[in-house]
Amino acid sequence: MEQQELKYLKLLSEKFPNIQEVCTEIINLKAIRNLPKSTEHFLSDLHGEYESFLHILKNASGVIKTKIDEVFEYTMTNSERRKFATLIYYPEEKLKLLKEENKDNLNEYYKITLYRLIKLCKVVASKYSRSKVRKAMPKGYEYIIDELLHGSMELQDKETYYAQIIESIIKLGRAEAFIIEISKLIQQLSIDHLHIIGDIYDRGPGPDIIIDKLMKYHSIDIEWGNHDIVWMGAACGNPACIMNVIRICARYGTVSILEEGYGINIRKMTEFAKEQYTNRVPSVFHSHTEEFEEGLDIELMGKMEKAAAIMQFKLEAEIIKRHPEYEMEDRLLLDKINFEEGTININGYTYKLLDTDFPTIDKDSPYELSVEEKEVVEKLIKSFKNSEKLQKHINFLYTKGSIYKIYNQNLLIHGCIPMNDLGELVEIKFENKKLKGKEYLDYIDEIARKAFYLDESEEKTNAMDFLWYLWCGKYSPIFCKNAMKTFERYFLEDKNLRKEIKNPFYKFAQDENVCKYILREFGINEEEGRIIGGHMPVKLKDGESPIKANGKLLIIDGGLSKPYQKTTGIAGYTLIYNSYGLLLTAHEPFTSTEDAIINETDIHSTKQIVEKVERKKIADTDIGKKLEGQIKDLNKLLDAYKTGKIKQEE
Repeated sequence: MEQQELKYLKLLSEKFPNIQEVCTEIINLKAIRNLPKSTEHFLSDLHGEYESFLHILKNASGVIKTKIDEVFEYTMTNSERRKFATLIYYPEEKLKLLKEENKDNLNEYYKITLYRLIKLCKVVASKYSRSKVRKAMPKGYEYIIDELLHGSMELQDKETYYAQIIESIIKLGRAEAFIIEISKLIQQLSIDHLHIIGDIYDRGPGPDIIIDKLMKYHSIDIEWGNHDIVWMGAACGNPACIMNVIRICARYGTVSILEEGYGINIRKMTEFAKEQYTNRVPSVFHSHTEEFEEGLDIELMGKMEKAAAIMQFKLEAEIIKRHPEYEMEDRLLLDKINFEEGTININGYTYKLLDTDFPTIDKDSPYELSVEEKEVVEKLIKSFKNSEKLQKHINFLYTKGSIYKIYNQNLLIHGCIPMNDLGELVEIKFENKKLKGKEYLDYIDEIARKAFYLDESEEKTNAMDFLWYLWCGKYSPIFCKNAMKTFERYFLEDKNLRKEIKNPFYKFAQDENVCKYILREFGINEEEGRIIGGHMPVKLKDGESPIKANGKLLIIDGGLSKPYQKTTGIAGYTLIYNSYGLLLTAHEPFTSTEDAIINETDIHSTKQIVEKVERKKIADTDIGKKLEGQIKDLNKLLDAYKTGKIKQEE
């Protein structure tokens, strides 16, 4: 036995000091490997739609309602099952209503409800080890819930025993607390692991609420989307990213995220927009009024959006000039404007501008910020960097997030793997390095972290610039288009000029063999693995399928974000991967949390089997492989004890 291995085994022996404890752990790990594979849920493109998202989490994408129907089909009416489901989703709120409804026989209601919850909880807990279920239980309730879940009620004495426990819970006034805690346990056990495949931020009203929830979630990973990256850049202090964030919040009427959600002071920005843009702005600057918060000043939001856009173009120009390797000179458009004639020259062609009111642009130095603009930018940088809550949330995105993840032989990435017109992986040159495929994405992950964690330096500034590039650069794997045509959408009528061309990945990845080629690039079993992403809304209403390349590519952006629901025809997807295979759930629009609690409305979901397999065990997963490695190490420790190379402790 090598000295290094012996040293490791001695460390392991501190945890398992004798043969008996080693054998017990080996038996335990082998038993776990034979349990059914736990359930993973994949969601993408949440875009701040916190009410819909939180409801999907609470109902486990419809899984809990399905389990209720299976278990209580013949013992509860449809109405009773719906009421019971709502209680599990919103136990605190629904109990207040149900207590009043059952006030004449409250103890009887508590008794029946507790029995039903225990029965359902047993079903959802059945695929987990007793130890794992116990760890998921609320502190202070572990012993009693464990007894109620794992005791057999077949024997008469056991029935008496458990009936007595429930009676005691009710008599001691703890029924309500137990109902709440068991309901939450059912929610947690229904989703073992959650994958968020990008774009938590922008458009919807509550990305901060979503992240607050995710920070408390028991098991999660996040793959960064382009809308997350621009907020990450803003939190680092990149002014171009900050202006993009301000512009989008103004565009969708969600400035309350900045002010109330994160305590970011935008007063200087608001005053600046009012003072500089005295004329009415064109309607393109407040085109999303149907998504605006009630009572919001639409004209002011339009002025803020325009002011932010102009500053954005100037600040982005600074980055483009600093980094010729980004190959984004075509985005330098302000110096192409003829201010006297109200036209712009692009690629030798002259186009009339839809809006010629540019009070803050100096025609001789169009990319220079005015004195007032500089003051606004400086204050915003300070406010974004000093927002304790924003910094905490972005730190969470770095801790739990990455540009891509490989999990159980699936490649998770928000957007694409950049390709060229020949269907080859694009080779990109940054810092004198030629990068493509996995190597390029690993580089992105490294640089993105430097932007947040490095102290002020040129290296940090360059890393922050790179976050902006990931937001809108032509070879960004999370933007996935040739250019972001923000200027053209605001100021030019020609739709061809506004067109953003998708990366060739989206054409070539329709081919199963191309997907297998990409999976091999990432060291994934090409027969078993698949690519799972979001970013591009699937136009289901037009007949587009989220399942592509014979199931090797799954695009699960189904329009949870309300502005996209007209395009998709649905209100989001959840991909569910359990021991029986893959199930894609398409959700219909959610009304409101209040409606769900009072009227017991649920999100109606349509399920589609993507792939059915022989029941997978934990042994077939990444966790199973880790457990196998642990078993091998424990067997080596066992041999070391038996041969006397390491001495046992009593």
